[in-house]
Amino acid sequence: MELTAGIKGSQEMTARAEHSANNVGDGMLDVFSTPSMIALMEKTAWASIEPYLDDGVGTVGTQMNVKHQAATPIGKKIRCESELIQADGRRLVFTVKAYDEAGQIGEGEHERFIVQKEKFQEKALHR
Repeated sequence: MELTAGIKGSQEMTARAEHSANNVGDGMLDVFSTPSMIALMEKTAWASIEPYLDDGVGTVGTQMNVKHQAATPIGKKIRCESELIQADGRRLVFTVKAYDEAGQIGEGEHERFIVQKEKFQEKALHR
């Protein structure tokens, strides 16, 4: 497993009704919700480094600091980009940015930790 700064990722999706602020309990408007944007940012980050991980190893999100800068109507395409900017042992830090068809809608920093999947799951079950 060799994780170094500079690994980039990208994911695309279409904002659907199930992603709306109204639907996820993030408000009463039919626009792409902040929780949905954050979920896309997390997915983009972990998917970017997954090919570099050994069998039985995964990552978990531990911190997210983002700004949701613009509203996106339902039905619009959204693209997210991530870049690994720091790999410090098990700690990984990414920049994340999200765009819709009109421009940037969000940005921030996301932290993840490398874990042994079985050990992590077992520990979580017996907390």
